[in-house]
Amino acid sequence: MGLSSNRLTAMIAVTDMTQATEFYEGKLGLSAARTGADGSKVYTSDGRESMIVYPSPDHAGSSTATLVSWNVDDVEQTVDELTSNGVTFEQYEGVLESGFDYGTDEKGISPRAGGGKVAWFKDPDGNILSIEGDH
Repeated sequence: MGLSSNRLTAMIAVTDMTQATEFYEGKLGLSAARTGADGSKVYTSDGRESMIVYPSPDHAGSSTATLVSWNVDDVEQTVDELTSNGVTFEQYEGVLESGFDYGTDEKGISPRAGGGKVAWFKDPDGNILSIEGDH
């Protein structure tokens, strides 16, 4: 059986739903499918409900890993669009044990280990998000 045939939903904890709404809807251009009684928002991606942003002041921004990644057709174009909306992309320098250099360029775009490109950014709580694609 397993879980591979079931739909996946990402969960993002935030401290301030007003600030999160301004970021996710205003800067990223996401549309909320619905709002929960606690103020949480369910967002759609590719026509499906796929991400929930919910208030949780004690747990927001505590992960140091990427929580959500959007696959886009053109990473550079999407970085330019999001930057013009006020999104700031992270700058990283480093080399993995395998010797792969994942350092970012001036826009915050890095080569992806399996090919393609990736760019990381943070929401107002410091939750790490990314966009990635083959171009």
